[in-house]
Amino acid sequence: MIILNFAHPLTSRQLDQIAALVGNMPERVQDVRSQFDLEQSFNQQIVRLLDNLGITTEQWQAGGWLIVLPSLNYAAAVLLAELHGRMGHFPAILRLRPVAGALVTEYDVAEIINLEAVRSEARTRR
Repeated sequence: MIILNFAHPLTSRQLDQIAALVGNMPERVQDVRSQFDLEQSFNQQIVRLLDNLGITTEQWQAGGWLIVLPSLNYAAAVLLAELHGRMGHFPAILRLRPVAGALVTEYDVAEIINLEAVRSEARTRR
């Protein structure tokens, strides 16, 4: 599994938590610097951002991807649409949650959400 991280860098503790959930350590983590210009088209910015990663069509479609979404909701929505188009399916995403009672703000891995499974399940409720 390859993690594409569009948010804050993951800590070693968070990587251990991911490994515990999936059964092995990620093959690699690619931190993607994502600062969005609110005055420009998000679609164009996302396309440029993903194109600059140098990932081939075959890699998009064959890779085991785990996505850490950007916190800006509009950018996250456009990113998911673009990833779906490139991968041919929705990716799995990582959800973090604040550590309860921590004196300094920290985040733990809450869950890995398989969006394609969510979509498939939702289709049964049509």
